[in-house]
Amino acid sequence: MGSTFAALALLPFFISQVLAGDVFVDLPVTNAIVAPDGFSRSAIQIGTFPGAHITAMKGDTLHINVTNTLSDPTMRRSTSIHWHGLFQNRTASEDGPAFVNQCPIAPGSFYQYNIPLGDQTGSFWFHSHLSTQYADGERGTLIICTQEVHNDVLTSIDPDDPQKHLWDVDDASTIITLADWYHTPAEQLMAQFKADGHEPVPASGLFNGVGRYNGGPAIPWSVINVVAGKRYRLRVINISAFAAYTFSIDGHVFDVIETDGIATVPLTVSSFVIHAAQRYSVVLAANQKPQNYWIRTPMTLAGSSPLLDKQNVKGILRYAGAPIADPVTSALVGPVALKNGGSAGMLQEFQLATLINPGAPGGSAPADHLIDLNFDAAGNGIWEINGIVYTPPDLPTLLKIINGATVASDFNVSEHTFILTHNEVVELRIHGADHGITHPFHLHGHAFDIVQSASGPPNYVNPPRRDVIGVEQGGVIIRFRADNPGPWFLHCHIDWHLEAGLAVVFAEAPAAQRQGPNAQIISPQWLNLCPAYDALPKGKSIAALYVELSVIWCPDFQ
Repeated sequence: MGSTFAALALLPFFISQVLAGDVFVDLPVTNAIVAPDGFSRSAIQIGTFPGAHITAMKGDTLHINVTNTLSDPTMRRSTSIHWHGLFQNRTASEDGPAFVNQCPIAPGSFYQYNIPLGDQTGSFWFHSHLSTQYADGERGTLIICTQEVHNDVLTSIDPDDPQKHLWDVDDASTIITLADWYHTPAEQLMAQFKADGHEPVPASGLFNGVGRYNGGPAIPWSVINVVAGKRYRLRVINISAFAAYTFSIDGHVFDVIETDGIATVPLTVSSFVIHAAQRYSVVLAANQKPQNYWIRTPMTLAGSSPLLDKQNVKGILRYAGAPIADPVTSALVGPVALKNGGSAGMLQEFQLATLINPGAPGGSAPADHLIDLNFDAAGNGIWEINGIVYTPPDLPTLLKIINGATVASDFNVSEHTFILTHNEVVELRIHGADHGITHPFHLHGHAFDIVQSASGPPNYVNPPRRDVIGVEQGGVIIRFRADNPGPWFLHCHIDWHLEAGLAVVFAEAPAAQRQGPNAQIISPQWLNLCPAYDALPKGKSIAALYVELSVIWCPDFQ
């Protein structure tokens, strides 16, 4: 069978020619000594630290070359990358979750992710999706724009963008990442979690890659520079493995215009809570006295640490002409009166309204497929949904599907796989014991409508739409249409909980993934990931079964 893989390797990738709008990116995944809060440790960086920044335009195709040179034995050395929020229509093979959508990329190996972006725009990010690896630093940002600016000159614009006149500045300088940071490698922390059941508490919080911990050095704060009179689109992205944050800017209110890549009806607020993996775009009018203002992002998470000051996570908003100094401003307290006679307070998620094509699928009529998901801690760092602890299979779910897996019994019970019918309306009721934690659940391959959030009335007419929802004990109800065949993860984005089993998989229209207009596009390079991974020392013994399956069904490589 070795000759079969040799022959496949000679075939072209599924995108074999350079087309207009193609974006090529090199992303080396390497070990590096970093000290974002002043404490030096070996970590993982992808491109750069705190993470590469990728920008593309609506309709582009990404070709991202990931070269894995990881070698530090204290951390995972194989890897995979998830492009968080991208729908991956017909390219589920490029979604990234290890053992759902691919085998990991072995150390010393290379993989090119090829991703047509379609009509998606907004704020996204990328991170390792193997175990808890991204807590060691493997993460970055991805922005899909409708406007392109070079040297302050607008060179192109999407005429269909209804928000294009809302801001003056939207570039790399207005991206804000919030991250929790640990001084100990994630593998060691996960072993501790399984021993004592307490989620690892970070040493610090990072604002655009820098932060401070108790007893550590006074690392300079990250600065967002503005000019009085201009409007700025701030893209706030929570790239944490655990923590949530409350975002506010002293002396300012702002308009929320995007959640998780979905345009929203502008809503003026003074602050918002952002859970792990969520993204918000806000438009900030620089209309206050030119000086320095604190951007406050205090951290919320269960547990404490002598090193962590949850309040001391922040940056500086600096107006042109202001001195190079720390702010002396005070935080906003209570609702802020607006000139129009209203007031702005903390964002309540149910207040958000989707701007483009609002409305939950199926309206208020009963859904085609109702699924109740009850989650709880099972002890010893283990979490379960409906009594099942998700465990990754030896063979990726996608590989099983393209080789014939169609019904639930074709998957192991521990894979916790639900079969969805093409185009049916799916309603998920997610609820369970929170243990003092808000669980940010993320659905791959889709955005969903929040028809019942933790607070607020049911809403089927114009509910919020996003891809990460914070779930408390009261639970939430979300809806989506199963219109994107593929295997898609639904999991808690607290990385310790995902590794502990808090996940399910939706096998959406399995037969449609194999043939017809929705068939998955599979590259020969993807087929070679499993044999390369299996060849590693102490790898899983899956090679023989993999080769057998690959001969049963050979995809169309065009």
